[in-house]
Amino acid sequence: MLGIAFPSTERRALMRILSRGPTTGVFGAVAVAFSLLLAGCTMAPDHYPRKGDVKPHPGVARAKTLPIHGIDVSRWQGEVDWNSVRDAGTKFAFIKATEGGDHLDPAFNRNWAGAKAAGVPVGAYHFVYWCRPAAEQAKWFVQHIPTDPDALPPVLDVEWNGHSQTCPKKVPRDVALEKIKIMLAELERHTGKRPIIYTDITFHEEVLRGELNEYPFWIRSVAAEPHERYSDRQYALWQWTTTGRVPGIRGDVDRNAFHGSEKQWMAFLDSTQRPGAAPARRIAPDMAPPSGAPPGLMPPAAVAEVEATASVRSYLPF
Repeated sequence: MLGIAFPSTERRALMRILSRGPTTGVFGAVAVAFSLLLAGCTMAPDHYPRKGDVKPHPGVARAKTLPIHGIDVSRWQGEVDWNSVRDAGTKFAFIKATEGGDHLDPAFNRNWAGAKAAGVPVGAYHFVYWCRPAAEQAKWFVQHIPTDPDALPPVLDVEWNGHSQTCPKKVPRDVALEKIKIMLAELERHTGKRPIIYTDITFHEEVLRGELNEYPFWIRSVAAEPHERYSDRQYALWQWTTTGRVPGIRGDVDRNAFHGSEKQWMAFLDSTQRPGAAPARRIAPDMAPPSGAPPGLMPPAAVAEVEATASVRSYLPF
């Protein structure tokens, strides 16, 4: 049988026809199914047609046209079929490892091993807990992530957590920045790779605007283009939905896009697999992206430059 996943509106129409009776319903259903299949064949091309979103927002429609897509997962995604995730076109995955100074995500080791076995480039992230010393959190994180030269750079997830039962408060901006800098330095020292900073709109506005520009950013923007919410922030990764659907995962999953071309992505992978690589020449501020390119995208001249001597620090578009 063909595994056709119909959109909800078409699915409801199909069910209405089936309910009309054993003869009309069956023939009508076949006709509808056939027409939907033909429609799918003439649909505008999508880099990842086997993935979806149960609550798509028109403001982030461009994300689907970007060539490199990935996911981030934790225990809440349950058992993940990583081979199916890979076969759906997933090019990277970030997996929750730790939170605070005493919590290890119970699915981390299973997810890491599964992604590695399936050949999905994988990295780990730490969720910051603002009521715990930064050094303790960094130590906890590095104790639990594999020493893997092929891993993607570590990620520091910085956002306010007003839902926390034990630490819902916001710390002062200078305190937050100091904690972040301590953890970033330790993560880089341990892995040899410059960490990625994940953040959302509120935390960026209140703490990170104008700060830490030497680090690659992974930003959350699920209802508008990133440049509409982070006007002065270059970024490497864009989390564009939290209600994504990907084969191999039951229910919702965060979907993310790399902010660059396939060639840039390959250069990025190469850079992350060679810790300590000689840094390429910094990209001059006046090297503007080509006309029509999304804000924050590295220009072609810069891509050519980093192909020979790529490094995490110099490659990512930050």
